[in-house]
Amino acid sequence: MSNQKFSQKLANIFSKKSTKTTESKPVDMSVNSPINAEVNRSASTLDNKAFIKESLTHYLSDNFPQGVLAVCQQFEFNENKSENTIEVTLTMPFLCQGELDVLAQTLTDALSETLASTVIIKVKLDIKAVRQFSLGKDNASANQQGKVSNIIAIASGKGGVGKSTTTVNLAYALMSEGAKVGILDADIYGPSIPSMLGIKDQKPSSIDGKLMTPLKAKGLHAMSIGFLVDEADATVWRGPMASSAFNQLLNETDWPELDYLLIDMPPGTGDIQLTLAQKVPVAASVIVTTPQDIALIDAVKAVAMFDKVKVPVLGIVENMSYHLCENCGHQSHIFGESGGIHMAEDYETTLLGQLPLDIAIRQDADLGESEIIENSAGEIANHYRKIARNVSAQLFLQCDTSSPFNAEIVKIKAD
Repeated sequence: MSNQKFSQKLANIFSKKSTKTTESKPVDMSVNSPINAEVNRSASTLDNKAFIKESLTHYLSDNFPQGVLAVCQQFEFNENKSENTIEVTLTMPFLCQGELDVLAQTLTDALSETLASTVIIKVKLDIKAVRQFSLGKDNASANQQGKVSNIIAIASGKGGVGKSTTTVNLAYALMSEGAKVGILDADIYGPSIPSMLGIKDQKPSSIDGKLMTPLKAKGLHAMSIGFLVDEADATVWRGPMASSAFNQLLNETDWPELDYLLIDMPPGTGDIQLTLAQKVPVAASVIVTTPQDIALIDAVKAVAMFDKVKVPVLGIVENMSYHLCENCGHQSHIFGESGGIHMAEDYETTLLGQLPLDIAIRQDADLGESEIIENSAGEIANHYRKIARNVSAQLFLQCDTSSPFNAEIVKIKAD
């Protein structure tokens, strides 16, 4: 194959990739671009390993703004010519298996003439804590990192926007991408997580009589005040008492090793929210809203609250973004259009994803099931899995000291 044809083939890989997913950005294919500079040296001398490395280096997306290898901790290459497979194993600091699966398939399809092999990309996760704290640690060492790596608060500022449903499905989506996940229901007055997980009649136990063992739902570790009080009982507590109960749920639960602990925040910006933000080492937060103006007003207040207590906001999830007609496929923007997009732009944060208004999501929440578990390759599951990857990636890119973005900031300050 000539250099010109080979260069065009590589360009086609990423142009095809960008039509399949919104996670990618256009790749520079100008005469002086890095890709053409490398390819035009000699396509014939570029072996498969080097070619795969070049592809990973120059693949760009929102989660890989400087290429895949810029954040890869270890690259392993294994070519099995007898089976016509090329297996690449990457050790990564955030969830990305779903995105790299699409890239691997695109490489396989587009380069079948050149490689004549199936490209398989496997991800090994090495998720580290972006803040040092001791939640869930085994001993009294003040310097020991706890078993819970990262706490992420899921907030909305108001009720009725589907925050709890989003939290549960986001937790399952994080699991489906390979993470170890827990969920804590911080809504002391109206706990809904037990019902959504399908374990509302179960009670937590204790091995040592001091710490409660979290309950498990399809592999997800969970704790809620709803496991401890009767479903029909009203929790009539003043703010300090509710905050104290939340602290007990968080610190007196024997959490296993977790990459992420999602905290389903109650609506508003009151005592529990401030207790969480000020006394708990929250790594970051995610804001859930609908496109409706009245929901956006309260979502903005949630952003302002986290900003005041120095908790990073990873981005916005726009829930009930549109209704897709099951007969004709027409999108109806029942609660308005692009509200989450404009909010993300105004507050210089990221739109993590948009979720449809779908009856299946509501039915699963009522029945204690999840589309992500029941139909992991379905359209709804893919929406949540993409958001999960975005949350994981933004946590690393924005908050981790080993992020190339943070490294650049340190370098500029040093100069």
